[in-house]
Amino acid sequence: QVQLVESGGGLVQPGESLRLSCAVSGIGYSLPEMGWYRQAPGKQRDMVAQITGGARTNYGNSVNGRFTISRDKNTVYLQMNKLEPEDTAVYYCYCRRGPFMTPDWGQGTQVTVSS
Repeated sequence: QVQLVESGGGLVQPGESLRLSCAVSGIGYSLPEMGWYRQAPGKQRDMVAQITGGARTNYGNSVNGRFTISRDKNTVYLQMNKLEPEDTAVYYCYCRRGPFMTPDWGQGTQVTVSS
């Protein structure tokens, strides 16, 4: 059974940094795709960052240049710098076990940016 366990969320002030982690267990091979989405209250879930097995990355427009995604085997990280109140959301880790497969999701971790 695949499990995604997230950690690292919290409350920070504008301009500060956070690092999210997501460890995927129950998979015996390198996942072809992992990443993060986020969902603010009353809004749709949006892509934040993605990373492939070959470490190719892709970012959502609102975070490019401030966030960095990385991975170590089947653990994915999201370094978030220069956080803004607009970054406040629940952040969800996901992974795909193969091309075109439905993603597996973590439980979500709350990030709140407020002074």
